[in-house]
Amino acid sequence: MTRTLVTGATGTLGEALQDHLLDAGHHVVAASRSPPAADERANVEWVELDLAAGGGVETAVADADVVIHTATAPQSDTEAVDVDGTQRLADAAAEAGVGNVVYPSIVGVEEIPLSYYEHKRAAEKILADGDVGHTIVRVTQFHSFVADLLGTVAKLPVWPLPTRFQVQPIDVREAAEILVGHATPDPAGRVPNVGGPAVHSLGALARSYRSARGLRRPVVRLPVPGSVAAGFRAGHSTCSDRAVGTVRWEAWLAERYGGDRETAPNSTGTPS
Repeated sequence: MTRTLVTGATGTLGEALQDHLLDAGHHVVAASRSPPAADERANVEWVELDLAAGGGVETAVADADVVIHTATAPQSDTEAVDVDGTQRLADAAAEAGVGNVVYPSIVGVEEIPLSYYEHKRAAEKILADGDVGHTIVRVTQFHSFVADLLGTVAKLPVWPLPTRFQVQPIDVREAAEILVGHATPDPAGRVPNVGGPAVHSLGALARSYRSARGLRRPVVRLPVPGSVAAGFRAGHSTCSDRAVGTVRWEAWLAERYGGDRETAPNSTGTPS
C-alpha cells in the first residue's frame, strides 16, 4: 500500500484528493495546520504541518512513499508557504527518501507576471533543481474558484468584471483523479498540462452563473491595464490543446446551484 502524504489536506484540492487516493488503494497521511482530532475512514491519518513556520515537516514526510503538495496561500503570505515552505518540504522529503513529490501548479505561471504565479513558478524550480524525485502538473482554474470569484461580485448591484479574460475551468474532482494517477513512487518530471473541457470568456462564465442562480444584475466590463491582465486576455492561463476535463461549466453550475436559485432583483441589464 503506497503511503501518500497530502499537504494542504483541508483545502479544495486536498479534500478531493483524499477519496481518490483511498479508492486507488493508498494509505493517506493528511497534513494541515489544524488537523481534526480523528477520522473515521480507514487508512487515513492526520498530522499537523505548518510549512510557513517549518513545524512538523520531518514528521509528516517520515515513511512517505509519495507526497502530493497542494498547500498554498494565495490570499496571504504566498512566498512563505509556496516558496520557503516548498523548499523545506523538498529538503525533508529528499532526506527521508521520498520517491516522488507531485506538485499541482497552474497553467500560465511562466507567461503571466502575477506575484502568486511567480511564487508557484519558483516552487516548480525548487523541485526541478532539488534532490527529490518530482512530478509537476500544471492545471487550469477550478470551477469552484471561478464560482467563488463571481459569488463575491454577485453581492454588488452591478458586477464589474474583466469580461474578456479567457478561462478554462476544470472540475476539481477530475483534476484530483489525474494527480492520483501520477502518485506513484516513480517521478515523471514535468508532465503535460491539464485543462477543463472548454475555454470561455469570463463574461460568458458570468452570464451562465447569473442564470444558474436566478440573478439579473448587470455585468459591466471592467478595463484592466497592465501585463497581467493582457496575459489573461490572451489566454495564457488556458491550454485548449489539453482539454482533458469532461465536466462542463454549465453542468457543474446545475449540480451546485440547481436547487438554490435566488429571487431575481428588479434591476436588469445586458452583460458585456
